[in-house]
Amino acid sequence: MASDRQPDGRTVLRRSRGPVPVPVRHRRRSRWRGTGLPLLKFSAAALAVVLVSGTTLAALAVTRFANDVTQNAVDISNGRTDALGGAAPKLGSFEGGFNVLMVGVDNTADQSEAFGDRGGTLNDVNILLHVSEDHRSAVVVSIPRDLVIPQPACTDPVTGSRTGAVSATPINESFSRGGLGCVVASVSQLTGLSIPYAGLISFAGTVAMADAVGGVPICLTDAIDDPYTGLNLPAGVSVVSGQTALAYLRSRHGVGDGSDLSRISSQQAYMSSLVRVLKSNATLTDLSRLSLLSAAASKNLKLSISLANVSTMVSMALALRDITLDRIVFVQYPSEPDPDNTAKVVPSADLATQLFRKIAADEPFALEPDALGPSASLGGTAPAPAPAATPAPAATPTPTDPAVIDGLRGQTAAQKACSEASY
Repeated sequence: MASDRQPDGRTVLRRSRGPVPVPVRHRRRSRWRGTGLPLLKFSAAALAVVLVSGTTLAALAVTRFANDVTQNAVDISNGRTDALGGAAPKLGSFEGGFNVLMVGVDNTADQSEAFGDRGGTLNDVNILLHVSEDHRSAVVVSIPRDLVIPQPACTDPVTGSRTGAVSATPINESFSRGGLGCVVASVSQLTGLSIPYAGLISFAGTVAMADAVGGVPICLTDAIDDPYTGLNLPAGVSVVSGQTALAYLRSRHGVGDGSDLSRISSQQAYMSSLVRVLKSNATLTDLSRLSLLSAAASKNLKLSISLANVSTMVSMALALRDITLDRIVFVQYPSEPDPDNTAKVVPSADLATQLFRKIAADEPFALEPDALGPSASLGGTAPAPAPAATPAPAATPTPTDPAVIDGLRGQTAAQKACSEASY
């Protein structure tokens, strides 16, 4: 991995030729289990520009994309016989709100040996996107992989085998119980929301998407040298892609207190930066970059049958296109330590109820000023505010101001945050 120092002080990392293997110290317990999943459906906003463009390049991209996503489509019915998602919408903005679950897994059949050797597959990253009925706001909920919850009975769509319901199992074991459909059913039961659409991405997919978008700026309060993930970055702002982006997203020992919640804070800082990149003119007007993005998505994302068609994705992209950055909110699912196992967490019932009542009713909400997660702080790429001669008067709430949910962790896509090095 090589780096260039830019005139503005940023460090830009360039990938060397060929893959960069990361050493694995444990054969059966891989250090790669906590990979991040930054893409979400926000990449569809950029992809839509290619899909609806009138160029020959776009027409070819549409054909290739449609073929790939159809071949890779995943059944998420979990044994249900009623249709999920309904008929594909006509080309145009999606009518009403929608929920999409994006899942990152730590093991695939064609995975490189550089990612380690595992006996099973865990859904270590589970991110739920909710877009409001009026398409004016979006909420992205990151669910901790160690969240212990009840899970429903699940049916494997490939083998047809069925596993019974469980009363207390970490969410990251739901994929092994019945594939993507089991994860969807478990998250739906947890949140009370219907989830008709879902997608699946692996380590290699995360690397490919980070490369396709041309890198994402991230900020660190101090230099990080994490031997567990191979992450070695200076303090300040760096533009990361490929293996380096993946290492940043999965690093626990390099940020915060080493917990999965600290890693979620870094992932949300990355996702908010990614959204800003995708919504920037530098991305939306670059057809070659958009073509690479659509190609990478079609080959590395496995979408639910309900989602794996162009008209649905373009309709969702058009719904997302005009949502302002300050109305895209990233939050951590409310949790607290598991009294029976300090290595796990359980739902914080009252706070979770407040959050999902707001989401289900499409009621906007605000975060506390200090709502950032345990490994994030404002600054880095954000402009410093001008000093005021006198303290500014407190804002007077109006009936239209969204209510603050006290205790909720997260940030908006408009906030630029730095990951705090481990302490």
